[in-house]
Amino acid sequence: MIGGKVTKYLFLLSASALCAPAYAQDSSEDVLAEIIAAQDDPSPDTTELEDGWCCYISGERVETPSITVTANGLGTDIRNTGQAVTLIDTKEIDAVQGADPVRVLRRTPGLSFTRNGGVGGFTGVSLRGSASEQVLVLVDGVRVADPAAPGGGFDFGNLLLSSVGKFDILRGSNSTIWGSDALGGVIDVTTRTATGLEGRIEYGSRDSLSASATGGLSGDSYFVGLTGSYLHTDGFSSVVDGGELDGLEQYALGGTAFFGVTHNIELFAHANWSEADLDLDGFAPPTFAFADTLDTQETQRYWGDVGLAYYGNDLTLRAAYSLDDTERYNFDGDGNVTFGGDGHSGRLQLRGEYRVFGPLTLAFGAEHEWSDYVTLFDAPGSIETTGGYAQIGLAFGRLAAHVGGRIDDHELFGTKATYGADLSYGLGDDWRVRASLGEGFKAPTLYQLRSFYGNPELRPEASTSVDLGIEKGQRGQGVHAALTGFLRTTDDLIGFGFGPERPFGGYENVSRARAAGFELEGGFDVTPFLRVSGVFSHVDTEDRDSGLELARRPEYFGTLFADWETPFGLKLGGDVRFVSESFNDNANMTPLDGYEVFDLRASYPLGERFELFGRVENVFDADYTVVQNYTTPGRGAFVGLRARM
Repeated sequence: MIGGKVTKYLFLLSASALCAPAYAQDSSEDVLAEIIAAQDDPSPDTTELEDGWCCYISGERVETPSITVTANGLGTDIRNTGQAVTLIDTKEIDAVQGADPVRVLRRTPGLSFTRNGGVGGFTGVSLRGSASEQVLVLVDGVRVADPAAPGGGFDFGNLLLSSVGKFDILRGSNSTIWGSDALGGVIDVTTRTATGLEGRIEYGSRDSLSASATGGLSGDSYFVGLTGSYLHTDGFSSVVDGGELDGLEQYALGGTAFFGVTHNIELFAHANWSEADLDLDGFAPPTFAFADTLDTQETQRYWGDVGLAYYGNDLTLRAAYSLDDTERYNFDGDGNVTFGGDGHSGRLQLRGEYRVFGPLTLAFGAEHEWSDYVTLFDAPGSIETTGGYAQIGLAFGRLAAHVGGRIDDHELFGTKATYGADLSYGLGDDWRVRASLGEGFKAPTLYQLRSFYGNPELRPEASTSVDLGIEKGQRGQGVHAALTGFLRTTDDLIGFGFGPERPFGGYENVSRARAAGFELEGGFDVTPFLRVSGVFSHVDTEDRDSGLELARRPEYFGTLFADWETPFGLKLGGDVRFVSESFNDNANMTPLDGYEVFDLRASYPLGERFELFGRVENVFDADYTVVQNYTTPGRGAFVGLRARM
């Protein structure tokens, strides 16, 4: 029976023998019996396609939008974790439109961002007041941090939204599962997949042209897919009061393949490549003040993985080799190289989960990573890290709980131990309380350790976070409401400073920080055709040594959004983003004003296969600043066509 096969798939995907009692809290014993019966039926036509995303059952694609991989590394229903997780699916991404991922990510509570100029400029994402480099980012399960970058973080300016099928965002420290960098949280990006063929093309303000295509072939035991995206824009001057346009041209290509060797053994592979040419404003001689220049930046990235997965009745295993490489070069107006860097990392990884008995599971994993980098001004450097973790899980009736620990061994600073725990308990009527406690750490980057400004004596940044929340329903479905309070303390923050032994400056463990606040989110259907939703965050940050606010961390921010489907098929929507004032610098000497940005969008079906869509961004042409001296986009109008074959 197809329903039983779907239940089995959800069981195998989450690798938790009793995850389903939390799904139907009023009949947990019946669901448990159903799951045990399902897992004893090794139907050969059930093949997993993607962690937490989709699978193929008898050749039919089945989407599982409520599955998160950021919580435990393998996949579990979002209601089975006490951690704060937000899932954004393909339908919502398409509704928002455009190539800029920030316009979708800002619908996440606790998430703020900074950007140097327009689309394609460096874009950092903060979770609950963390630094952008303290957020672990994965694409198709592959770490995509840049070892050659000073902070080692991911630049969301290099990600095209049209290539994305799903965002899985965990807020809070979780180095127990993910190791280094998961201090502020984890963002897992799933590349878009489709059976058949779908595509879109869009044109609008600033001579912006965006296009993408996604296609795939599937059978009872295989899937092969390809997606490609392109963006060109003339842009606007990045520097305030500048006159020279800073444009962008970017390409992205991704491939996904799965093959079911048997009904419970699967081969998988992902491959991604992107290239971007970005115009910059820089620091021209003789004053070296930030000014309108003809500087450019060329960035090329490739990343991917290949592996083998086993899905048994009581045991799930997933082994993979992954790699990530980033080459980045900056040029002045005469074509001279002003900066060049190449960062590379490789990783061997094993993850698994075993049903010990009844409601008790054991999750485990081990990995070995090696990274190297070279820049125009520094000698090559490399580093290796080995880590392993174990986590006990209990799921019974309305209760789901996990506790675990991890040890990482770093080539320079030695061992680092972290722990984590979470709990979710159903209260009935679709309400649940959830809580989590976790530690995070971020190892010093190769640039911070090995460059001219490096310091091999650096200690890892370390955090402890706790949150407590209550939630009704699920995001985007029926009545949804959630309130979460959180606190995170961070020690040994790495910063750049000067001293007698470092007259030209260098990296040191210089400060401590605290972030505390609450997140509020909700949504409801006003009518069967009109839905209103919103998120609001209060994030109070503090440098615990100086008592000042952390730079570029607004205290209040949020997004309100609504979607209305009219009786004749026209869909209308709008988003309002509001952000309070903040400071551009850690000394709190340069204030940044708060702002509001209002977007409108619409779409209309042209038969069964085509859809006309359009939007107006920044409807009221708000003039605002996210980073001092950098401009932001004014009003823009865009129109496009989407096709599905």
